Parts: sequence; C-alpha cells; structure tokens
Amino acid sequence: MLEPRSSGRLPLGDGTWHQLARAYVWVQLISQGAAFVLVLAVAVALQLFLGLPWPWIPAGIVLVITAIGLLITPRQARSFGYQLRHDDLVFRRGILWQRVVAVPYGRMQLVDITHGPLDRGFGIAQLKLVTAAASTGVTIPGLTQEAAEQLRDTLVAVAETRRTGL
Repeated sequence: MLEPRSSGRLPLGDGTWHQLARAYVWVQLISQGAAFVLVLAVAVALQLFLGLPWPWIPAGIVLVITAIGLLITPRQARSFGYQLRHDDLVFRRGILWQRVVAVPYGRMQLVDITHGPLDRGFGIAQLKLVTAAASTGVTIPGLTQEAAEQLRDTLVAVAETRRTGL
C-alpha cells in the first residue's frame, strides 16, 4: 500500500473523520443574515414608499425559511465530514437527508480549490473533486486554506499512483 510521501500529507486509512473549520459557520451565518436583512429591507421599502402591503406575503415566507436556516446552520455544519481510506475518500453530509459518497482515488480527474471574498476573509476554502460520473463528484466546503491545500496535495499524489481505466 502506497502512503503519501511527505510528512505534511494526511495519513491514509487512519479512520478519522475530519470536520469543517469553525469559520464556515460564521461565513454561512453572515451570508444568510445578509439575505435576511436584504429581504426585510425590500419589504419595508415597498410598504413605506409605495404603500404596497402584499410583498409581506412572499417576504414573510422567505424570512421564515431564512430564519430556520440560520438556526440549523451550526448543526448542519457538524454533519459534514470526510475520511481518507486506503482506496477512496468518503464524504458525508446532511441532517435529515443524509448523503455518504465514496470517491475512489483512481477515478478522480480534477481536484480544485475555490474561495469567495467572504471565505478569504475568514481563511477558508472549498475543495471540489471531479470524477467522470457526475453523481460522485464531491464538494467539501469550509476547510481551512492550509487543510484544503494539504488535502489537495494528498489526493493528487495518491490518485496518480492509482489511475484506473484511463
């Protein structure tokens, strides 16, 4: 079994579930909070300036859904996790609708790191794994920049040794 060559890379098959960074919760709360305030401001503006009361119906629905999202965000972030095994990466997410995906190292075609402006401000990134099958592609949000780069290096090194069917 080929292990990663560098001591800085993550060990394979250690049975550890890796969680998201705590900053991910703050980024999600800020994003959802901004959407909440924007919808509220538009509804108030339409009421005050145009005298239209009907926008409160769709705005109320959006505000309730956003408020519920704000409440469950910390628990939702804890439901995300990934584990490096000897033959694949296992990713899990979800509270009510749970999803567990195993991506074989040899089937990975691209490992991509992206981060938006708010992510950069909090020092987090998301890592995207692309495979030939669209249903097995995985996006791991909320990794620290260092963890995302370390995971990318580990996955690329291991995937190169396990290419199958290409």
